[in-house]
Formats: sequence, structure tokens, C-alpha cells
Amino acid sequence: EMQLVESGGGLVQAGGSLRLSCKLSGFTFDDYFIAWFRQAPGKKREGVSCIRPHDGGKYYEDFVKGRFTVSSDDASNTVYLQMNNLKSEDTAIYYCAAGYHDYGIHALIETLFDYWGQGTQVTVSS
Repeated sequence: EMQLVESGGGLVQAGGSLRLSCKLSGFTFDDYFIAWFRQAPGKKREGVSCIRPHDGGKYYEDFVKGRFTVSSDDASNTVYLQMNNLKSEDTAIYYCAAGYHDYGIHALIETLFDYWGQGTQVTVSS
């Protein structure tokens, strides 16, 4: 069974940091694009970042570029999202997702990702 489990969310003050983890099991994550999405209250879910462990390719949306870093650990089948200089507008439920497609690392389109975690809440207080 293919599963993704996020952890690491919490409450942090603006300017602080959090590191989210996404543990993948049941498939060879090296073959997939692994993305982070988020959904803020009252807003649509949006893509944040993506990594392809196979070649180390990474992508960030402009609103997190320079603040967030995505990485992967092959040994533990885990993808991380290091979030620094957090802002109140980063408050959201963060999801990791896995997709196997040919549209490239920039394609943070929900329907291209078949497997999703349950989400982890990140709350940034101002």
C-alpha cells in the first residue's frame, strides 16, 4: 500500500522556522515527483515546491523562493521541507503528494499527483 505521512507542523512566530517531513512507503519514491502543496483557510490548495529524487531536480513557487528548501533522503524514503523566515500568510495545512508524469517539475497541478498525505497544520503567528 502506497502511503505518505507528513509530520513537523506546529505553531511558530513570524520569522521562525519549521521543518516538515513526508515519509513515503509502498513505492520507489525515486521514480516520482514529490511535491508540497498547502491550503489556507478559505483558499484553494496551491503548489509550493517539488523535488524529483531521481535527478535531484527542485522547484519552488516564487512566494517561497529563498525561504523554503526541499530535500530528500533516499535511505529513509523521506522528503523534507525546511521553512525559514515564516510569515503569517504561510499559515495553512501542508500536504505532500507523489505523482508519476511527464509534465516536468514545474507542473504543480493537483490532478497530476495520485498519492497524498493527510496534511499537517502550520500556523504562523504575527
